[in-house]
Formats: sequence, C-alpha cells, structure tokens
Amino acid sequence: MIKTRRKIGFHLLFKSSLWYIFLIGILLFFIRWTKGSGYLEFYSVLVKPLLPGSAQKEWIMAGEDIENKIRLKLLEEDNNRLRKALSLRDFKADQRISAAVIARSSKSWWQQLEINKGAKHGIVKGQAVIGPGGVVGLIDNTTVLTSRVRLLTDPGHQIGAWIDRTKLHGILTGMGTNRPKLIFLNKNSFAKIGDAVTTSPASTLLPANLTIGIIQFVDENALPSPYAIVQLTASPEAIDWVQVLINNG
Repeated sequence: MIKTRRKIGFHLLFKSSLWYIFLIGILLFFIRWTKGSGYLEFYSVLVKPLLPGSAQKEWIMAGEDIENKIRLKLLEEDNNRLRKALSLRDFKADQRISAAVIARSSKSWWQQLEINKGAKHGIVKGQAVIGPGGVVGLIDNTTVLTSRVRLLTDPGHQIGAWIDRTKLHGILTGMGTNRPKLIFLNKNSFAKIGDAVTTSPASTLLPANLTIGIIQFVDENALPSPYAIVQLTASPEAIDWVQVLINNG
C-alpha cells in the first residue's frame, strides 16, 4: 500500500516537473521568437513606478529650455557681430563704377587684372575695387578706356586692416595666393578663427569698414609679431566683374 502511494506520488511529481520544464521551454522559445520584446515590455511595466515622475520631467524640460535660450542668444549675438563687421558701406550709385574684367595673365594671376573702364569714366589711381563679397584691390594705373587693378593677393601689397571684435589693427600683406597674411601691430593679437577682417578705420588708402575676409589661422607665437591667414570673401580667382569706388572719403 505504501509502495503504491509512493509510486503515485512519484508519477505526479514527475508529471508536474515535465509541465514546468515544458512551460519554461515555451517561455524561452517565446522570448527568442520575439527577440526579447515581450520581456522588455514586461520589464518596463515593472520599473515604471521607479522612473522619474511628472515633476522630474518638468525639471528636465525646464533645463533644456534654458539651455536652448542661452544657445539662441549666443548665436544671435555672433550673427549680429558678423553682420556688422561684414556689411559694406552704403555707397550711392554715383559713387560706384561697374566694370568687367577683360584680361588676366597666367604669370600674374594673383597680382593684377584689367578692367574695361578708365580715366574717361572717372577712374584714377588709388581707388578701391570691390567684387562680390568684398575688397579685391586698388586701381594701380589707368588708360583712357581701361584700368589695371593691383590685387590684395599681390606679394608685398599692403593695406591697413581691422578686426572689429578685438578693436585691433594689422597690416594685410599679399602672399601670391588667395589667402593673404594679416600681420598684427600688437604683441598679442587676441584674434580667433572666424573673426571678420575689414579695412582699417585709420587707413588712408581705402574707405573704412569694407569687407576683406575671415581669419582661417592664427599664430600667436610668431616673431617678431603674431600673424593670421585670411580667407578673402571675394575670391580673386573667380571674379569677372567689379565695382570701383570713386569716392574714397
């Protein structure tokens, strides 16, 4: 009798164990088949009470809002600074003479170009020449119907330059490439990549605050003084028309 009961109990235990194993197998198969998505959903339900509540969410959103406002303010200030520095002076139509580029020499590509307006049109030596984006050079000499422009990129050509952000002057010197060098007059330039460079308010050759370019590189440790490399905003290699400012005052 006792043996019979033991056999029955053993069979029941064996059957229940098989059911547990079977159920576990089904569960594992389901997790594998759903790639754990069901498990993750079940886990998310369990940990939901532990997640940040509405108060924490409001704090996070408030912090993000403050950060966005600060970034927007900085971007607006930087945009206004660049707009101010890069804006050309408002010259009236009777103070500008439009001219087409008619000749360039491959041997002096970075030194000069010829335009189709000259003394007959009121052009004289020393007047500023601007292209799309900013200053490209100065009138070097004229004939009755044509003029030669000496480019800012001409090796050794120098004009006074100015960085509005730092309020410091420098001498822009042509290097024979599309990136002239800006030599600073102070021991420390305080210049940064991205600073706008314009004609100097103290210049006697050019009107003040004409756009020249953007600083691409700065060497504060150079001797005898710091210098920067400037990317011209008016690319001399791609200019086919210019405007001559006939009033440099």
